[in-house]
Amino acid sequence: MESDYPVILFYKYVPIEVPERFAVEQRGLCTTLGLKGRLLIASEGMNGTFVGPRDSIQKYMDTIHADPRFTDVEFKISEGGPDTFPKLVVKVRPEIVTLGAKIPLTADLDNHLSPTEWKRMLEENPEAVVVDVRNNYESAAGKFENAIACEIENFRELPDYLEKLEEYKNKTVLMYCTGGIRCEKASALFRANGFGNVFQLHGGIVNYQKVYGNEHWLGECFVFDKRMTVRVDEALKPIGTCAHTGRTASRFVNCLHDLCHRLFILAEETEKENPETVLCPECLSKGLTRETADYKGSPAREVRSA
Repeated sequence: MESDYPVILFYKYVPIEVPERFAVEQRGLCTTLGLKGRLLIASEGMNGTFVGPRDSIQKYMDTIHADPRFTDVEFKISEGGPDTFPKLVVKVRPEIVTLGAKIPLTADLDNHLSPTEWKRMLEENPEAVVVDVRNNYESAAGKFENAIACEIENFRELPDYLEKLEEYKNKTVLMYCTGGIRCEKASALFRANGFGNVFQLHGGIVNYQKVYGNEHWLGECFVFDKRMTVRVDEALKPIGTCAHTGRTASRFVNCLHDLCHRLFILAEETEKENPETVLCPECLSKGLTRETADYKGSPAREVRSA
């Protein structure tokens, strides 16, 4: 653990009888330790990511591992800083990652591949289909070679998108996500809909890159914090492109228009050349400008509130 402010990413599907009580306990623990980040808790388990001083992070991990329900929780650790997350958020939700399937699903735990097994399957089974079940803006920044990126902007769109993957039902499907949590639900969804040979990358991209770096990987890995993307620099093959100009880039911004607020890649050079490009291409195509877009301090908002 090299960073003075490590970032930890973790989850576990395990029954939690009184999620509200566990949330109160976790909020108190994290506040005492000075951690920032977010933790989602449901009756099906927990899903979290925190940043904090090294000693505090270690104490948190030790406390979680001391709980019989969480002795085998895997913490994925990366380098961060004191401002990686702006605040602490602990919430109780119906699901620890929202899929919203119309059928009851139990997370798949029996079809994981270790990074070594995953890499071997990629190299030795050319007929296997690699499926990226993350959001499309994540795969725009980086993905495995030849992976099919699901054209979804939110994980809960995956059940409706599944019909577009029907042709792969009889193929070996290798699916992956950032840390593994979405795959356990996505795998169950795929299998419930007739995909008979589905495998998931254990620990996701983060776990794989700790072992094999950029082998078979293109670009950077999107993360849901202030860093936006993380990279393994050795032999990096960038694939992110500016949404406006096609320049190679990996800088994410939210569309200036708050009613859109879509994440997209914007090269710094592009914004310097044309400040209007802080609006996404779709909003610009609708004729919106920095003058007419709705955002804090915008002329349009001031006119409406006058």
